[in-house]
Amino acid sequence: MGKRKSRIDWGIVAVIWALAWPTMLEQAMQTAVQYIDTAMVGSLGTQATAAVGSTTTVNWLISSSISALSIGFLAFIAKACGAKDKTSASKAVGQAVLVTLVVGIFFTAVTLGLSSKVPVWMQVESGIQAVASRYFFILYMPMLPRTASIIFGTVLRAAGDTKTPMKVGVTVNIINVILNFLLIYPTRTVNWFGLSFTMFGAGFGVLGAAAASAIAFTVGGIYITAVLWRHPMVSPRGQSIAPDMHILRPCLKVALPNMLQRFGTSFGYVAFASMINSVGEIATAAHTIANTVESAFYIPGFGMQTAAATLTGNAYGAKDKKKMNSITRMFIAIEICLMILSGTALFFAANPLVDIFSNSDEVITLGTTVLKMVALSEPLYGVALITEGFMMGVGKTKTPFVYNIIGMWGVRILGTFICTQLLGMGLVAAWACMIAHNVLLCCLYFISYVKGSWNPLKEI
Repeated sequence: MGKRKSRIDWGIVAVIWALAWPTMLEQAMQTAVQYIDTAMVGSLGTQATAAVGSTTTVNWLISSSISALSIGFLAFIAKACGAKDKTSASKAVGQAVLVTLVVGIFFTAVTLGLSSKVPVWMQVESGIQAVASRYFFILYMPMLPRTASIIFGTVLRAAGDTKTPMKVGVTVNIINVILNFLLIYPTRTVNWFGLSFTMFGAGFGVLGAAAASAIAFTVGGIYITAVLWRHPMVSPRGQSIAPDMHILRPCLKVALPNMLQRFGTSFGYVAFASMINSVGEIATAAHTIANTVESAFYIPGFGMQTAAATLTGNAYGAKDKKKMNSITRMFIAIEICLMILSGTALFFAANPLVDIFSNSDEVITLGTTVLKMVALSEPLYGVALITEGFMMGVGKTKTPFVYNIIGMWGVRILGTFICTQLLGMGLVAAWACMIAHNVLLCCLYFISYVKGSWNPLKEI
């Protein structure tokens, strides 16, 4: 009897890994900086942590809206690259520059203009509203370079270049960490490996953390713009940035449902955090820290999602049904395995990780409890993430919009409102509603994947 042929296509695995690992490393670096930022600010006290964390979900709202616009270009460029249509891909990059300018300037005006209102809307305690407002204003001054980093990074990933955004992200994070040390703390004596020396510090506290991030974002935006300009495949040189509806129309057709989805879900995060903020300072601090810790364990999921969108888009452009089926099956298997490992690690590491960011026993206990709860749902959320990646790659973004809005507002927000505002329950109940949201998404996406309704090549 001959040997059974392996069902694992190692060639596809190698391609998936080549695209995914730079994105995972980039996100790991971003998360490491979040950890460092939270730990540094946390050393200033619970109020400082709450001031920074109180506007975090607004950051998600803005960043995710911009990322959603970039998904339209990802689907268009990935499909064009799969079809070997370099002309269309290059024209799309020119339009990406136009969108970056318009969106970056728009969000600069909006965020700076509303900086004094955001902490009030987020129900931040009156004693920390002023510092939260100044933190928000400084953080969003470089909105144009931040927009460039998001959109141009997605353009490069759509062309199969995930290493360049990784390098830019690493550079930004290193700058951020160095400036944190210099701007947050006052001048002090530092003991390092037995050596004692005076370390300069500006002593700006929370505002120093905002300034460090703003400077780093500015450098990152300039860096990725320069790299894109010189890129051999997707440089915007020579391309018109005048509106071209032959390019913008299909990109916006994909981007708008995704933007509405992300805007709706991110606004849900804002409402979710606002209700948690109303519970009290301890809940706000524990929620902020738990979110920071948890973000590291989503890295495999989001890294694979980007690779999934690119490769399914390529297969769609090439009209290669066999490749599409092989890729998606492999992605599902890898994603589930990665998220099982990630969830297990989060469950056992929850307490020591939360302990890094707070000296409050109440905050540590509460943060650990909710993290252990959510760790059990990580594999389920991974199924939703990867299937959504398939849909983004082939330009079917309406279905994720419907699923996410139903899950966010019909389960998480309604459930949290009932639990915290009507029944007087706390953070544990709110996170239970979040887990129920993740379970629903897993079920909806898995049914869609099995039916094949997302796949435009199914009938070929």
